[in-house]
Amino acid sequence: MDFSEELINWYQKNKRDLPWRNTTNAYVIWLSEIILQQTRVEQGMPYFLRFLKKYPGVKAFAAASEDEVLNLWQGLGYYSRGRNMLKTARQVMEQYGGEFPVAYNELVKLKGIGEYTAAAISSFAANEAKAVVDGNVYRVLARYFGIEEPINSTQGKKLFQQIADEVLDKENAGLHNQAAMEFGAMLCKPKNPDCHICPLRDGCYAYQHNKVAELPQKLKTVKIRERCFNYFVVTDGETVLMNKRGDKDIWANMYDLPMIETTALLFPHEVAVLPGAEKMFGKNIVTIESFRAKKHVLTHQHIYAQFIQIAPKADEIKLEDKWTYVKVENLKEIALPKIIFLFLNNFFNL
Repeated sequence: MDFSEELINWYQKNKRDLPWRNTTNAYVIWLSEIILQQTRVEQGMPYFLRFLKKYPGVKAFAAASEDEVLNLWQGLGYYSRGRNMLKTARQVMEQYGGEFPVAYNELVKLKGIGEYTAAAISSFAANEAKAVVDGNVYRVLARYFGIEEPINSTQGKKLFQQIADEVLDKENAGLHNQAAMEFGAMLCKPKNPDCHICPLRDGCYAYQHNKVAELPQKLKTVKIRERCFNYFVVTDGETVLMNKRGDKDIWANMYDLPMIETTALLFPHEVAVLPGAEKMFGKNIVTIESFRAKKHVLTHQHIYAQFIQIAPKADEIKLEDKWTYVKVENLKEIALPKIIFLFLNNFFNL
């Protein structure tokens, strides 16, 4: 058997029974593909099922508000995916009459759908001969063919796509793509791959040359930004003062708490006397309680967040346009970054 036949043969014997594999509905496939980007199947499955239940079709999704979508997305990370999904659904309603396209050339025109996602949807929904190259496929190809070109270099991306196109079973494109992705996820794993039971090992360059751990190669270009967020908790027990974030930074358009960002972690009493704190809450800030700083890891940023409960005088609070008092009982209904949700959930015993 050739490379593709081996993959498909393995897949048909070992594949996981996942709900989006039992349909050719482009909407359902799109939902799964976006949710599973940068997300493990085990983590993404509950989100997929919740979204599909609440929005069984693109029309229902398009009618949702951004707050509703982000609230449902809460904890999944990369929130721009959720915002883009809403734009995509509305675009499908406006430009395609609510009929989710299945052709690659139409899919790439949609917001938030790149070449990879378009190839996945078109091949799974309509068996269009487009090769999918995701992280799992990169790994399988790099090891099997001994490709040392970094997968995140411009040349590397072109080379891997070229090879993926060449080995694609064009008659069974959807099946081949599913097989390659599943093979990388289940057997040819990043660490401790199951080479001893791999049906491709006799032809695998990395296995034969003891380079499994070295491939694929990747350029290290990510610089981590460290930020310190000092959050103020202002509450009477029934309501809490919340801040609606803008659209230019992380957690765009989601809710957090009034905050001062500093270049280093400060003690709560140091934060309370910062000019920004006085401007927001007046001079007579009484600190009730402070909570140890938590580290929140994002792809390109590390956030150190501490929470300081204060009791400012009501007439000295300078309410900003983006601030609003939210009933504690309604906190679960608004879109909150995970670190804020976890704190409030513990603080108020939601």
